[in-house]
Amino acid sequence: MTRRLVAALIAVVLVALLVQDVPLAGYLRDVEQERIVTALERDAFVLAGRSEESLHDPVPDADGAITELVRAYRADSGARVMIVDGEGVAVITSDDDAVSVGESYLSRPEIARALSGQVATGTRFSTTLDEELLYVAVPVLSGSAILGAVRLTYPNAVVTDAVNQKLLVIALVGLTTVLLAALIGFILARSVTRPVRRLRSATEQFADGDRDARADEASGPPELRSLGRSFNGMATRLNGLLDQQRAFAGDASHQLRTPLTALRLRIDRARELAPTDPDAAVERLEAADAELERLEELIEGLLVLSRAEGSTAAREPVDAAAIAAARAEQWNDLAAESGRSVVYGGPDRAMVLAIPGAIEQIVDNLVDNALGASPDGAQVLVRFDTSPAGRTVLHVLDRGAGMPEADRAQAFERFWRGTGTERAGSGLGLAIVAQLARASGADARLDARTGGGTDAVIAFEADPSSP
Repeated sequence: MTRRLVAALIAVVLVALLVQDVPLAGYLRDVEQERIVTALERDAFVLAGRSEESLHDPVPDADGAITELVRAYRADSGARVMIVDGEGVAVITSDDDAVSVGESYLSRPEIARALSGQVATGTRFSTTLDEELLYVAVPVLSGSAILGAVRLTYPNAVVTDAVNQKLLVIALVGLTTVLLAALIGFILARSVTRPVRRLRSATEQFADGDRDARADEASGPPELRSLGRSFNGMATRLNGLLDQQRAFAGDASHQLRTPLTALRLRIDRARELAPTDPDAAVERLEAADAELERLEELIEGLLVLSRAEGSTAAREPVDAAAIAAARAEQWNDLAAESGRSVVYGGPDRAMVLAIPGAIEQIVDNLVDNALGASPDGAQVLVRFDTSPAGRTVLHVLDRGAGMPEADRAQAFERFWRGTGTERAGSGLGLAIVAQLARASGADARLDARTGGGTDAVIAFEADPSSP
């Protein structure tokens, strides 16, 4: 990853340099050529002014002063100088050999243009010198009369060399920029990949069985810190689920062992008594049947609790009052057989947030426990009210013997049965209530009821969208 990030940054810098420097190279060449042309034009006009008087004489530059001047100019600037008369014949040259003197250069376009009174500039290939030349030709004027012309030629390679020198400097700057980009990219990539490597190390440790491995949430970019927090949250949740699974398996195996052992003993005893005492054998089989019912109830409770603990359903707005009223009516028909009653005490509407199906199971388990604790003829009351914190609170109240405070604090643990409890049961009802309440964002507790009995309290979060 580090190499890819560094390569990406270098690629971006290279593209930026190419986009910038390629046009810059052409611009520098044009600027350098314009600079040299401008300098040559200035020098050509100076030389034209100095040679004006010499061209008036029948024998131009008889004393050789202009010749020495143009040769000194060539030595200083590297430009070749040629002065022609009005007929285009070379009269002065900067070359050491005077071979060109006396030859007509009127066929040269720049000479012809200068003799017409115009300034000629440009480049052309010289077959004589076998190289590309940059030239400037200007007229030698005396008033309005054209006495001749001065031509300066300059090797075009000089312009190229000057441009190349500047481009070399730009290339060195570009190379330095690329190296700096690589260094900065390496430092940046290391700063980004270091927390990624730590996060990967934490995930590998966790995958290898180290359940205490956690990601670093305090360093790195905000996105990686957020990812680290998400990983740690996931690890904590997985640890919790694994702990629940182990506790569930341990509790289930412990609770199932007793009815299975009793069932086996009763069946074995019935088998022994069947040949000699059939009535006693039937009695043992009836007892075994009761153990089977207890075992079925326990398994059903374990399955419900397992589904409740593994629930990831989203909370939804539900009318808990309508559900509680309907369940109370159903339970009232069953309770009437034993002389008890279940009554819903209002209100007509109570919108809360809960996972699907939670309200029904919570009311059913609490009413079932309340009926089991209530004496004959007692009434179980189901109602809702609003807490000072703004929560919608479900109350299931009975008139049983009540529970000590220590028992109320432990009542929601799995397989727990209070001291002195005579009623058979799986010990899972309140554990299921607590788990469904947690999944719904609610709180569950048991309070002592004024006048005797127990008040089962579930405080739900009210639906904020409900009026």
